[in-house]
Amino acid sequence: MQDTEMFLLELDKDSPAKYAVLMYDAFGKLGSDVEGGNVNRPGSLRECLSVTAQHFSGQYCQVFLKQEDIQYFVGICIPDSCTEAEVQTLVVHDMLQWRDTSLIPPVPSVFMSDPRLGIFMTQCQSAHTPLDPFAVICLFVCSVLVAVPLMASLYVALVKWKSQRGVTPSPNTPLTSGPSRYGSVLSNGSPARQPDSGSSDNVASDTDGKTSEDCSTKSRILSCLEALSLQGSCAGVLSAGRSARADSYSSLNGIRILSLLWIISGHTVQLSAWNNLDNDKQWRADVEMNPLYVLAFSGPVYLAVDTFLLLGGLLSAKSLLALIQRSEDKLNPGLVARFLLKRFKRVQPLHLFMVCLAVGLFSVVQRGAFWFIADDMVLNCKKYWWSNLLLVNNLFTITDICAPWTWYLSIDFQFYVTTPILIAVYRWNKKVLVAVSVILMVMSCLAGALLTAILHLPVHQPTTLSYESYFQYYYNKPYTRYGPYLVGILAGIYITSKSGHFVRHRWQAALGWLSSLSVMVILVGLAYSLREVPLSPSLPHALYQGLHRTLWAMAVAWIILACEEGYGGFVDRFLSMSEWIPLSNISFACYLIHPILIILYNGKQETPIHYTDLNFFYLFLGHTALTLCLGYVLTVLIEKPFLFLKGSRGRAT
Repeated sequence: MQDTEMFLLELDKDSPAKYAVLMYDAFGKLGSDVEGGNVNRPGSLRECLSVTAQHFSGQYCQVFLKQEDIQYFVGICIPDSCTEAEVQTLVVHDMLQWRDTSLIPPVPSVFMSDPRLGIFMTQCQSAHTPLDPFAVICLFVCSVLVAVPLMASLYVALVKWKSQRGVTPSPNTPLTSGPSRYGSVLSNGSPARQPDSGSSDNVASDTDGKTSEDCSTKSRILSCLEALSLQGSCAGVLSAGRSARADSYSSLNGIRILSLLWIISGHTVQLSAWNNLDNDKQWRADVEMNPLYVLAFSGPVYLAVDTFLLLGGLLSAKSLLALIQRSEDKLNPGLVARFLLKRFKRVQPLHLFMVCLAVGLFSVVQRGAFWFIADDMVLNCKKYWWSNLLLVNNLFTITDICAPWTWYLSIDFQFYVTTPILIAVYRWNKKVLVAVSVILMVMSCLAGALLTAILHLPVHQPTTLSYESYFQYYYNKPYTRYGPYLVGILAGIYITSKSGHFVRHRWQAALGWLSSLSVMVILVGLAYSLREVPLSPSLPHALYQGLHRTLWAMAVAWIILACEEGYGGFVDRFLSMSEWIPLSNISFACYLIHPILIILYNGKQETPIHYTDLNFFYLFLGHTALTLCLGYVLTVLIEKPFLFLKGSRGRAT
């Protein structure tokens, strides 16, 4: 407190010291366009932290205020000898004044008639943030997961180099032709010789057994190392070549990538709109009322998530039916357990790596003026990390989730568990499957409709947390989101088991396309028409909320079916382009990494972002480019090595 008094006294002088000028200059001040929503005053974090006085340094703090119905924050610069409690005292008692004028003035009365300020939090940060044990553990996990593939790659490269030194390989004996090739180098660097038939009688049988066992062990170890290495994981990731299996569902690649780009576009705008915009009201007026902004408005954007759920259901049904066929047409508990375990191991290595990366990165990087989302995420991960491990984090409200965007992985796995049940019903009695599916779909639609009517929920994801019940009871809950996944399962069963064509005439194809596209346009348009939140139960809002996700999934399912049966035309040619294949291979990593990039960029800003179409178009391009680059790195470094490891173990044994 004494240092603060010294700073204020120095500021009152006719020629104050340099440190006092810098500290005053770092205080947040009201800017222009207050009517447009520019009420936050972040000040200058970097300028404040650069202050060095005789007995103290600068400390950047944020004071969170409420004036009438508007909440905002003000950045202030005070000596680092002050604690957060002392800062709270200084603010509450309005002790930060210069020449009888408060350094934290309210918004002028010309904008707000009530000058009274409600102070509900202060938060300070210094130039150096200490690491807590949880962040250290997360950084250690990330380091191990990265180091293992790199060390395996180095070892495989060394073995290859030794084998090339010792023997000149023929075209018929490539290094990767079999795991046993890696074990054929002796300690002196010369190639191991296979005993010829004439000398085999001189080798004892027990020696043969021991040698065979040692070679088998080495072969398994080297096979695992090859699977973990970059040499193995890089192969084919960026290849646009088609396989026989890929051709049967080639349109899914285009649909998946377009949906991913739609989500990145939405997150680019939405995560900024929550905290960072200096023209928030103008953004709302432009984006929420103009259908041309369909790529940014929250309602239509997050229909892309329902497209992902549709694809997940379709591919899960296809995968399980293929697995049953390879298992002599038997569906038993062991097969179901392998089916679920395979999915769990497919998702979790990269998922947990991303959680640890986010916590470690946000704990190490110097905080910015808009670090709110990152701080909240780190705190939630400390409390609820286990929910990500068990894939149940979607059962929490979105504001309490560790890495909030990963709720999709949890709900997808929960729906994945239902696939064997529905497949078993399908194999038992197809009519019962139809009845069960209708009941489940009606229940899911009814849940969304009733919640909307009772709780007066918006029909789109709001850009603020004003409607916490929307996240708490509706948005990420399995009982409201099952419809699209169920449509995907049914579509997968039909496409996999059909013997003939669903569409037999051109007029049927034309009618299907007209219906599908009309449904999509109507659903997007209604999101704008019903954007106002009703004060009382509204039948249109309830019907839209209950039906729109399932109807969207049905429309996309028709596009997939039409493309499969040869009625896709130029849409099929576009969605089935080979260029989508490498992007599809890295799409999982791209989905997980892109929010971290956006949160990091937004959090490090020292001033609010000004929304214009051009600004956010460039932001979208930048986020997308970095996402694709890092998505490839994470795919070959984390996702593919552990995915291939399963197969290599199976081959080795």
